[in-house]
Amino acid sequence: MEGIGDGDPPVDHNLGSNRNCHKERQLQSLLEDLGLEQHYTKKLSLSEILQIDLKAITDETVKCNSDLPWYFFKKLMMVNVTARTIQSECESSNEGATEMTEFDFDNQSDIPDSGEMVNPLDVITALFLCSDAFVQQEMALKMSMCQFSVPLLLPDCDTKQCKLMLWAMRDIVKTYRPQSLLQSKGFTEERIVLSELPMISFVRLGECSMSKSEILNKLLSNSEEYHDYFIHHDMRCGNTPRRISNGLTEIAWYLPCGKKTIDIFSEPVAVANLRGDIASFETQFSFLCQTSAAVFVFFDNLDPECKLLTNLHHKAKMFLVSNQQSKCFRMDALKTVATKLGLTKNIITKTKQKNYADFVNDLRTMVNSVIENTKKKMCIEKMADIAHELGILVDEDCPEFQTAKENADAVTSKIQNTLEYKTNQLPLHGEIWKELTILEKEEFRLKNLGSEDIEIYKGGLQKKKEELREKQSSKNISDAMTCFINAISSPGIERRYFLKWMRMNLDNLSREKLSGLRKEYKEKCKDAENKEAIKVIDKELSNSSLGTEHFFREMGQIYEASLSLPEHDLSRKQLQHLPKICAGLLLDGFPLELVDGDASNIPLTWVSDVLSQLNELVSPKNKILVVTVLGVQSTGKSTLLNTMFGVQFAVSSGRCTRGAFMLLIRISEDVREVLNCDFMVIIDTEGLKSPELAQLDDSHEHDNELATLVVGLSDITIINIAMENSTQMKDILQIVVHAFLRMKEVGKKPKCQFVHQNVSDVAANENTLRERKLLLEQLNEMTQAAAKMEKKEKNKCFTDVMEYNPETGNWYIPGLWNGNPPMAPVNAGYSEAVYQLKKNITQILGKSSANDILKFKEWMSSLWKAVKHENFIFSFRNSLVADAYMRLCTEFNNWEWDFKESIYKWITYAETTISNLGTPASKFQRVGLKELILSLKSEVSTKLMELEKELLEKLKNYFKQKDGNVHLVEGYKEEFANSAKTLRKDMQNSVYSQLTAAAEIKQGRTEVQKIKENHTKEIEKAVCALIDKCRQTKVQMRDEQLNQEFDKMWNETVQKLSFSKQEPTNVFTTVSHYLRQNLSSKGSHACELLSQRSLQDCGRTPFKYEAKGKMERVKKTMSDYLPFQDPTIRVQNTADNIIAECTQYVMEKVKTEKPEADTKTTKNYSDAYIQEILRIIDERLQKNQDITIGIEFEVSLKQHICGIAARHFQIMHDDFLCENDPYVCLNKNKEKFCDGFKDVFHQRDQSQKKAEEFTKQCLKPAVENFVYSKLGPHIIGEMKNQSQFNARVYSQYEILLDLLSKDSFREYVRYIRSYESYVKEWIHEQIVKHFSNGSKLFELVEQHLDSSSSSIKDAIYQAKRKTSADLKTFINNFCQELGKKLVISQDALGAFMILKKANQEQFADWFTQFVDEMEQALRKEFKERDIEKILKHLDAKPQNELFTSVIGCGKQCPFCAVACVSGGGDHSEHTAQLHRPQGLNGYRWEDTKKLVTDICSSSVVSDNLFHCDATKGKWDSYATMHRKQFENAKIVQLFSRLRFLNLTHFDCDAISNKWHSYNNYRFIFPGWKIPPDGSYQASDYWKYVMARFNDEFAEAYNAKPADIPTTWKTITHLQAEKSLKESFNMS
Repeated sequence: MEGIGDGDPPVDHNLGSNRNCHKERQLQSLLEDLGLEQHYTKKLSLSEILQIDLKAITDETVKCNSDLPWYFFKKLMMVNVTARTIQSECESSNEGATEMTEFDFDNQSDIPDSGEMVNPLDVITALFLCSDAFVQQEMALKMSMCQFSVPLLLPDCDTKQCKLMLWAMRDIVKTYRPQSLLQSKGFTEERIVLSELPMISFVRLGECSMSKSEILNKLLSNSEEYHDYFIHHDMRCGNTPRRISNGLTEIAWYLPCGKKTIDIFSEPVAVANLRGDIASFETQFSFLCQTSAAVFVFFDNLDPECKLLTNLHHKAKMFLVSNQQSKCFRMDALKTVATKLGLTKNIITKTKQKNYADFVNDLRTMVNSVIENTKKKMCIEKMADIAHELGILVDEDCPEFQTAKENADAVTSKIQNTLEYKTNQLPLHGEIWKELTILEKEEFRLKNLGSEDIEIYKGGLQKKKEELREKQSSKNISDAMTCFINAISSPGIERRYFLKWMRMNLDNLSREKLSGLRKEYKEKCKDAENKEAIKVIDKELSNSSLGTEHFFREMGQIYEASLSLPEHDLSRKQLQHLPKICAGLLLDGFPLELVDGDASNIPLTWVSDVLSQLNELVSPKNKILVVTVLGVQSTGKSTLLNTMFGVQFAVSSGRCTRGAFMLLIRISEDVREVLNCDFMVIIDTEGLKSPELAQLDDSHEHDNELATLVVGLSDITIINIAMENSTQMKDILQIVVHAFLRMKEVGKKPKCQFVHQNVSDVAANENTLRERKLLLEQLNEMTQAAAKMEKKEKNKCFTDVMEYNPETGNWYIPGLWNGNPPMAPVNAGYSEAVYQLKKNITQILGKSSANDILKFKEWMSSLWKAVKHENFIFSFRNSLVADAYMRLCTEFNNWEWDFKESIYKWITYAETTISNLGTPASKFQRVGLKELILSLKSEVSTKLMELEKELLEKLKNYFKQKDGNVHLVEGYKEEFANSAKTLRKDMQNSVYSQLTAAAEIKQGRTEVQKIKENHTKEIEKAVCALIDKCRQTKVQMRDEQLNQEFDKMWNETVQKLSFSKQEPTNVFTTVSHYLRQNLSSKGSHACELLSQRSLQDCGRTPFKYEAKGKMERVKKTMSDYLPFQDPTIRVQNTADNIIAECTQYVMEKVKTEKPEADTKTTKNYSDAYIQEILRIIDERLQKNQDITIGIEFEVSLKQHICGIAARHFQIMHDDFLCENDPYVCLNKNKEKFCDGFKDVFHQRDQSQKKAEEFTKQCLKPAVENFVYSKLGPHIIGEMKNQSQFNARVYSQYEILLDLLSKDSFREYVRYIRSYESYVKEWIHEQIVKHFSNGSKLFELVEQHLDSSSSSIKDAIYQAKRKTSADLKTFINNFCQELGKKLVISQDALGAFMILKKANQEQFADWFTQFVDEMEQALRKEFKERDIEKILKHLDAKPQNELFTSVIGCGKQCPFCAVACVSGGGDHSEHTAQLHRPQGLNGYRWEDTKKLVTDICSSSVVSDNLFHCDATKGKWDSYATMHRKQFENAKIVQLFSRLRFLNLTHFDCDAISNKWHSYNNYRFIFPGWKIPPDGSYQASDYWKYVMARFNDEFAEAYNAKPADIPTTWKTITHLQAEKSLKESFNMS
């Protein structure tokens, strides 16, 4: 059977052009079958091949032939040796059913139709024809790794030409050990196209019963490790007739490993295999004859006149291989041809007596003889010339390729000495960049600060950085970089060719250089005296690295240096396109270096701008997920990523790659729905614990920095562990756990998968149960150690740091090679295990929230800035976290206000209910006051619980959402939950207090009201008797006479009434009682202090705190000599703030209930008021625990405040008694009684008069109070919707921005010295400003006026519907309808009810008319009132509620007194966005009297010392002071005084305590987090303020002006504003 070995169909050699037409049709037909027809013209690109689609992450079988190419690509890109085993379901279904069936003896002659089947060689050929040059190169590389043969000559049925695949093979690098290096144990490593090797070609002439390809596989395989290098007849679908792959010439290589027992050939050799009959492919045969050392011709029947063999002048040695068992074989023909060609010794035949093993052995002997004796060796690159001579195309012939090669050669051809080349041609990223890196880290760490002023030192560092940038920008761009930049600026395809050439050229140069250095190093090591020479060579080995990354580093530095030039500088403009070019390269699949491995730094500006440009190129499809691998060097990290994603990171053999690189992989539309992202970012890092870096002092620090960065950037991190090295495993676990712990603490929760390599046992998962348990124990141990180092001891085990399940978080992957390299293919088990890992990772990522590219950029920048600090966790600042936190705060702020607003409304309802109790308006006619209060307390308690539950549910749902980076602030969830619970408790206390006060006031009013009602009844009875008496005279009496009679009656009746005078309460006595009760828990000394001073004498003069006692005076004295604030000042400020808050509370309580002076009603005093004041004082003192205060201070402060309160409350109480004196109240209504008496006597209708009186005296004040009760919460709600009150941070930002715009020293001093009062005034200004513009206030008023008017009219209608005998019943019905809404004064109502004589219907009509008039009158009055006047009379004070929201916890930075802006009310950590120089708070140096310029956000990274009241502990001796202060002569004098007081060893309570290092401030102030400034410009706002008003501040603080750093003086108003925006993350 012809072609049985290679699956060739029968060939008719006489078809001529018909055959060519048939081939063209075959190509078109095959491409259509495979679904590749459109790619024949529009070639497949790498981005299409490598994109992650459903086929890449699912186990879907090949359903049809059009799936075959993608199945092959999927397997090949993962270097899976089963890639060529391709068959669709329709093909495999023909192979038989799964069930056992009886053998069909009759139909065995029928051959199954194989028309649907496709030969793997056809698939491979089709893919090479339909792929661009870069995909072809990637395919050839991966096929070579699988030990597949690769195309040497690719046929094209369409053009009838073949092509030499030189470019496709250029990336294949092989390493082997020939016989010549056996003794030295050296090796050869080079690009296979440049290797001069003998090539042995195998061809077929006519029919051949033996499978040539299968024999070749046996030839190249030893008995233990058989491998199919070439596809052959007996492989799956290998027997399917080939449609387009005849004429394909494949090449494979045999490379020795240097072991005689394993090596088949001792020297390397290339093996070529031509598919098809050489009679049909003479061009290919001629090419092989001219390039090969030998050609083996397989045949069955040989034509004696065969011109193809006899007429050619072959350069190659010819061998004839035949099968004597074939029926077509003729010995005479073989003898004729062999004799004619002189090949009688070059014949190998397969006889019946010789089995295939012996036959292959004979063939191997012949080949080995050729290899050992031939002198004809040719590299593939040189074969291009022969190809051109024969009319064979070469894939490198395109003009873009040639231009790119010339450009690359122009850059690399001048490289002689790598170190010199880098110094001369790439100078910017060398020493200058490394110096910049050192300066940047020093700017963050301040290790070499010494005794210099921090800000001046930092200013000096900044100046040095600017000088280095100037030095960079002053250098001209080198010739090499000019060529490089021009080349990568060229069109896409040319640019990609150029970069490939650059990489290959540089790798070739490095390989040559390293090879020589290694030999020299080896020689020197033989002699122990060559230590110095070895060091020199060692340094050369480290510096010999030169790759494309160095050119991109240089380009990045050129770009960054250009930004230091003026904005309109031509050089700067000419380089602005560089980031866009690099972004384009990322999209093309080239890696971007994130971390410069040599300098251990990120060029942040360059990388950020590249990512910004990338975002512009891909938007809106800019969502990314990040996968990173971490592991010890040389444990297969890069190979793992390359296998998993089919990528190739730029890692050259023999070089220690340092840093981190990122690649971009597209996500297809079908997977985009699963992952919710558009790209996957793959980050490859240098190996941790690198031997090359181990000798460096900072190697551990470097590893930690890198691990923290990449873990922080990742959505999932693969931890690569080589099981055989437990020591290194422990080291890497320590580094990794540090990184994960840091991320957990800053809000990022990356996921991880542990990969254990070189574990091949099928039962690995079961057998390694113990190892997994041990791993978890080690992880727990590492977590505890890391937590201790990071000062986060609450993390006890690894699962505290992240979600980790030992069962699902570990993957066991067998070894990479299946056999002995270099001839070993990649292990199929390795590829399959990596594929399963890839699927799992994709599933995990499906649950992650993708970020866009800009957020990734921001996160990277923040991470790296924090990494540069020694204490990462407390140094981390990130705008994404800040933004997520702001959104959480804003949402919680809204929920909190909804909570409070609901309670405010309820309080209005409750107070209305209490006020109306016992009146016709009350619905509780048979309920006493006590029962009502208990009922209301129970009701509000239930309501508060429901609101708390609702708020917590909102919080829970908020953290369930995936958007908005919610996961970054999950650490704050518990704090905000606690804030919700605290809010409920606080509101409950407040409501209970208000209910108690309302009840006490109601009780007092009720008693007075009863007395007044009794007196009124007596008078009314007397008036009625007088009317009867006057009518009995039957004489028409005039008004004068009636007045006389009425006066006489009034005087007589009043004399009969008993007016018992109410005894006033001594408020001072009551307040003293509650004050003593409050202080009873403080001990007997507090009671003694209370007894020493009468409460009546307290609060008459301003409160002034003075240092008392010897020790307190020492503290104060020390503050005059040292740069910290006088402790008495802080205590005084605290006292002033508490006094102001309590005084405001008192003023609100003693205010009159009505806005109009002539109708004012004074409230009575309630004991609940003084209880609330004491609660406020205790709460504020509790919040200021960081200030050391004694019982003397607390007692005197409470006495002072209670004295003020008692005085006001006593006046308030006395006024209430005076206003409600029964005699006075009765006389007030004398005129009304008189008028009523006359109207009744004359029988006049009072409907109009009474309606007007009721509307003005009863209804209008009630409506007015209703509007005021509703207006407060609505004003608060309106202001809460303004941006400056959305969250605490926004308020702080707006306050500082407002200060900057005012540019007033006086305002700044007020803000710094009296922060709380300034904020209150600012809030008041904001309210006034907002409601003074436009009609917003009146719209709110109208809303409530309309509401009340509507309710009143509805109540009139309902009262009219009820039948009523008299006006009193009508009024009672009316009041009952409004009982839930309005509180009608009982005094006014009682006066109205006097001698009522009115028709109910007429009254109702007049009443409706007067209500309309009242509404219009109120509209007019409210319109004339400005916001200032309205604010004074609101029940719920907007400024108070907004102040509570803005001031938050009220804590201020212990160093610079800037306010905390943390959200929620119960946060455990205080933070501020922008710290300020301590001199602005009055800190100065005694020796110079100059203000201090230190900023605490700079100080916290230094080893400078501080002390204050909070630094508890003992001084070992006075000599432990900071070196800077120790030199101060006056300090020595002070210590002399201390020694005189026997205080050589003194404690913190005696004087200002122990000195502590700023970088350990958290020991003293654990509640404060002060992250270091992210940049030198971060505090420009306050630097600008201090520089601008330096003299004024000095004068205000009685000090000398500070030594302002030079850099501060150059800060402009605009820069200060920009700094403010950046600090508060405002766009």
